[in-house]
Parts: sequence; structure tokens; C-alpha cells
Amino acid sequence: MRIGCCKKIFGPKSDEVTGEWRKLHNKKLIEMCSTPVIIRVVKSRITTWAGHVVRMGERRAARGVLVGKPE
Repeated sequence: MRIGCCKKIFGPKSDEVTGEWRKLHNKKLIEMCSTPVIIRVVKSRITTWAGHVVRMGERRAARGVLVGKPE
């Protein structure tokens, strides 16, 4: 992601000690906008998928795989 986009998304930050608003440095913006850790992405997608499957009907194949009772 470009630095300009990150500046728009994250904007200025409030200093925790003084309460003053300040701009973020490019180095900090790059850290915040870097690609996500792959493990977090995979866990997030698995959780989303599991939530979707739980709402499926009892006879669906994906539901059987999730609960461990495939026919």
C-alpha cells in the first residue's frame, strides 16, 4: 500500500502522554501498512469459514467435515 493511502487511512495520532495530535512518521506508517502475517490471515479465514458452515443445514457436506462425521 502506498504511503499516501496509509496517511489517509490512519491519519494523525493523539500522543498518549500529552494528548497533542501529531503526524505519523513514514517508518511507522510502513510498519502499520505492511502485509499481514500469514498465520493471522489463515486463522481469520478459517474462523470465518467455520462460522459460515455452522449456519449451514445438517445434511450439507461441509457441515459434516466440520463436525467430523462425514458420510
